[in-house]
Amino acid sequence: MSGFHKLFHNNPGGCDGGGDDFEYSSMLASLFLKDDDDFAAAPPQEAAFFVDQHVASSVMLTHQVAPGHQPLAPTPAEVVTGSGGCRGTGRSRKRRFQADDNELAAAVTVGSTATRRAPSRSPSSDGSGEGNDTVGERGGGRRVWVRVRSKQWWNHLSDPACPEEEFRRAFRMPRAVFDKLCDDLAAAVAKEDTTLRAAIPVPHRVAVCIWRLATGEPLREVSRRFGLGISTCHNIIIQVCAALTVVLFDRVVRWPESSDSLASAAFMFEAVSGIPGVVGAVHTEHIPIVAPREWAGKYYDRRLTERNQKVTYSVAMQAVVDANGTFTYVYTGPGSLCDSAVLEKSGLGRRFEAGEMLHGELGEDNGQWGRQQPHRLVGGKSFPLTDWMLVPYAHPNLTWAQHKLNERVAAARGAARGAFRRLRARWRCLRHPIELKLPDLPNILGACCVLHNLCERGGSGLDADLLLHDDLFDDDGVVVADTMPSAAAEHARDRIAHDLLHAGNAFF
Repeated sequence: MSGFHKLFHNNPGGCDGGGDDFEYSSMLASLFLKDDDDFAAAPPQEAAFFVDQHVASSVMLTHQVAPGHQPLAPTPAEVVTGSGGCRGTGRSRKRRFQADDNELAAAVTVGSTATRRAPSRSPSSDGSGEGNDTVGERGGGRRVWVRVRSKQWWNHLSDPACPEEEFRRAFRMPRAVFDKLCDDLAAAVAKEDTTLRAAIPVPHRVAVCIWRLATGEPLREVSRRFGLGISTCHNIIIQVCAALTVVLFDRVVRWPESSDSLASAAFMFEAVSGIPGVVGAVHTEHIPIVAPREWAGKYYDRRLTERNQKVTYSVAMQAVVDANGTFTYVYTGPGSLCDSAVLEKSGLGRRFEAGEMLHGELGEDNGQWGRQQPHRLVGGKSFPLTDWMLVPYAHPNLTWAQHKLNERVAAARGAARGAFRRLRARWRCLRHPIELKLPDLPNILGACCVLHNLCERGGSGLDADLLLHDDLFDDDGVVVADTMPSAAAEHARDRIAHDLLHAGNAFF
């Protein structure tokens, strides 16, 4: 919660009594004087204040019972005690006690410093002022104190009069896509109003998460821009990312569901690379993270450590991308694994071999190739050569046909590399070590993939300056040597290389 309850304002003069307008508050009237007007009007006959020079002590008001009135029954009360010295670094705590039968007790707030009533002020006309103010009185005259924060920046962007280009620049997507996203997540992220304050609206919550993912700014800057507390912003980011993953991931990041969809994906890849039957390009990117408290060895990235010249931990994010640059399959694993190990751990190969990812072969003979072509993926040299994975030649002294195949595979893989480059440029939080717990990392990466697909399919352009100085990291220099490709896979690759060399003039 961005607000806090407070009976006293902090004394800027310290504990030595820097001011002469001290005001001590008591909850005696609200606890004990409810219906007895005579007793409430009678002035206290005895009052004692005990104030130490360094620590503000408790304030106890003892009242004599007025003649003709019955003594009040003892009522449980709460005393808020504080720890710490003059600087007020201690945190308050509550202790319940039972009032004695022969005297009345009042619950007061004990601060760790002498308290001074700060003049209340309202935000200035430009919305930049901050201070402590009373929100209002809720039930029984109880005052709720919250910190007034400026929401001028967010109010400007959320205003329909805000230019579309400025809104897209801030949130990486058009306003129409943002509004549709808020409608889809409303049931998952909406909160109810309480007696203390109104809930944060859904667009406000979604905007906090998207801004944090898009800029990677620290939470205190997010808090300042949106007028919310730092812990509130952190909780909102975790909740919205989880909602994006649970509600929209399966709907947005999806594998082609039918043979016609696979045929369409193969046709687009063939138009780009000239290789028939390719339905996806595989790429693995290592996302840096802070050192985890548990299983740090599994996330220690030796290759990134050598490149950055400092100890680096990462999460390996492996994805299949279509020719349009949208993700169709995503898997995350420990950053210490190489590309082939992540592929084996993900189970993607087993699903391909079992036929779960394929819905049959191309329906008709390809006129140029004269034979049916099975569906397959393309990957780098760090992936194994299989019946469903086509990788370039890794040995030196290549023939013309082998060199031509490597060029066409690189063109097909360009869709995956371009998608990851735009992902990192659009959601800049992936460029810096992510400061989250391990259970929350898949939701953050999944939310970025969902938002990436929504922006790509919604036609949201990406500014050229965001793509500058962004180098991808992969294991293309690491050649898989511990697996022996099948003879059928090698023969199929040689045949494709031969056909590309002798029949590829129609494509280039």
